[in-house]
Amino acid sequence: MSYFTIAGVQLQAHHHGDNTAAMRARIETLMSRFPHVQMVVFSELMAHGASTLNAQPMPSATEAMFCELAEKHRLWLIPGSMFEQAGESVYNTLSVINPQGQVVNRFRKMFPFRPYEVGVESGTEFVVFDVPNIGRFGVSICYDMWFPETTRTLAAMGAEVILHPTMTDTIDRDIELSIARTNAAVNQCYFFDINGAGALGNGRSIVVGPSGDVIHQAGIGEEIMPIEIDVSRVRREREAGLRGLGQPLKSFRDRQVDFSLYRSEAGSFPFFDTLGPLVKPARRDIEPY
Repeated sequence: MSYFTIAGVQLQAHHHGDNTAAMRARIETLMSRFPHVQMVVFSELMAHGASTLNAQPMPSATEAMFCELAEKHRLWLIPGSMFEQAGESVYNTLSVINPQGQVVNRFRKMFPFRPYEVGVESGTEFVVFDVPNIGRFGVSICYDMWFPETTRTLAAMGAEVILHPTMTDTIDRDIELSIARTNAAVNQCYFFDINGAGALGNGRSIVVGPSGDVIHQAGIGEEIMPIEIDVSRVRREREAGLRGLGQPLKSFRDRQVDFSLYRSEAGSFPFFDTLGPLVKPARRDIEPY
């Protein structure tokens, strides 16, 4: 069996504060209406908003509540991400919870949205997990997808579906829609890019198939998106090519080129040093007449 139903939840909630009651209510409603759903994915930083002041050590009471919900409904649950307090450091962390209510892994966002996501450290470990009898899933968060190496690494680890909570409330959402489609196509995988609504995102969540086809694109308001996928489609397209044409993963595997950019012993490219520091742009003063 390779059919599997994933519901993305585009929820409107508070930018700073506890949104867990709204998330619980939405899961209860979703499962009452769509009992065939097997996995639920929320957007980035949905549970406690976008302030690092709300960071908690993990495991936490909030994570335990989501574990109870997953077990109750026999769901795989990705409750977006939360700020994690780990000693003196704060990470943007996503929990993967199985239908037995167990946290099977946690992923720390690799590319905080610097210089705007202040005070958040970078994670360094990629995370994939297997859904028995279905396939292998990978996770990333928001700005991670702007770096093609992240999704390519997950694909190289065997991921057939990428789950990607995001919190985009900025004018570059249209670019992200293109990036989501590109990531799906060049890695021949499903890509679930789930955004928030209102204060926690400008919506337009997108679900993309392994040939870069848009399966569904949400509007800007609240929306529940139950999507049935067929993982055998990923395997067939990786074998025979995207629309029977390009086979990018095989071509990448069989490449002759050596990407010296990624060999740390080669040092940095001098061009990068000309770009200046990673800081917010400063206001430019206008010369008086």
